[in-house]
Amino acid sequence: MQNWIVPYVLETRRRRKPTFDHPMHLLLCVADHFEPHYGRPGVERSRQRVEEWVEKYPRLFGEFRDNDGRRPRHTFFYPMEQYDTCHLDSLAPLCADGWGEVELQLHHDNDTSENLRRSLLEFKRRLSEDYGFLGRRRDSNEVAYAFVHGNWCLDNSAPDGRWCGVNDELTVLRETGCYADFTFPSAPSLTQTRQINSIYYACDDPRKPKSHDRGVRVGSAPQPRDSLMLIQGPLMLDWAGKKWGFLPILENSCIQLTQPPSPRRLDLWLKARIQVPSRPDWLFLKLYTHGAHEEAQAVLLGDATVNLHRTLAERRERNANFCFHYVTAREMYNLVRAAESGWKGSVADARDFEILPPPAKVIPALNAGRVAIGSQR
Repeated sequence: MQNWIVPYVLETRRRRKPTFDHPMHLLLCVADHFEPHYGRPGVERSRQRVEEWVEKYPRLFGEFRDNDGRRPRHTFFYPMEQYDTCHLDSLAPLCADGWGEVELQLHHDNDTSENLRRSLLEFKRRLSEDYGFLGRRRDSNEVAYAFVHGNWCLDNSAPDGRWCGVNDELTVLRETGCYADFTFPSAPSLTQTRQINSIYYACDDPRKPKSHDRGVRVGSAPQPRDSLMLIQGPLMLDWAGKKWGFLPILENSCIQLTQPPSPRRLDLWLKARIQVPSRPDWLFLKLYTHGAHEEAQAVLLGDATVNLHRTLAERRERNANFCFHYVTAREMYNLVRAAESGWKGSVADARDFEILPPPAKVIPALNAGRVAIGSQR
């Protein structure tokens, strides 16, 4: 807590639960650090993990709709060092049917800037050309991506220097097409930044690690030159759930077996007030999980998450000012940029504000390569 407790205390006045006495829009993104090979389960079991998502996700959540009439959407941050065509072949139709999108995740250690750059460009090319994943910039048609860093060690931020090695990682990400990082919060890890509960721009300093420890909140000042956006999830102290009878529980926006979603947690997430000043009626909520392995699936593809969607729908029924929208990581970035620009329109009309959706549907054909269908989603 030494990394973030002082900023947390100083921002006490800013944190408050919305009253919804006027229309407010909750923008919900689930950033899944999706690792089918977690725990080294073997090839068959790792593939079964992906198939569980493909089979269960539409069946469990097909009844739910947000204020735009859209079904829940999931963002699979797939680890490039665990590349398996069978995993991506399975995810492609699920995403093409509108259930989510695939973005980049990386675990690495003792790396170099040059190798990182080559690896990111190659994996970006594979996801885009082979599967039709990843969006494109509206102004240049360049393939763009969102990013999650494995072990939370973005920009070589671990105190012992492990699980990265690249002090100019923010620069490499930005120059290879990354539009935003979705790694944080990481507490209780020591990689946790001092800046919390915010969406901000960070500028790289290649002379030192963890350049993203602090930055410029989006909308509070012009975007700094050569900066990368970081979109954080809530980091709070939960005094309602006591540890050892007197200590608060850490609320770090994680969904897992020991931290299932609940109405109480939803209230805490809303209280974090992660916003862009020019759209005070938009509340940005990014949750994260490691959703591929069985313990996480028990929650994410189980009653607790089904009940979360029911809770959202019930709150909307009770109060028309409570509006919610399911968004992918790409869409959340677009909405941040729209809010920053002074956008006065609707959420629905700004989902593709800057980064266009992945262009093609890709259907894996058994024993016959891949067939791409060029229709827009």
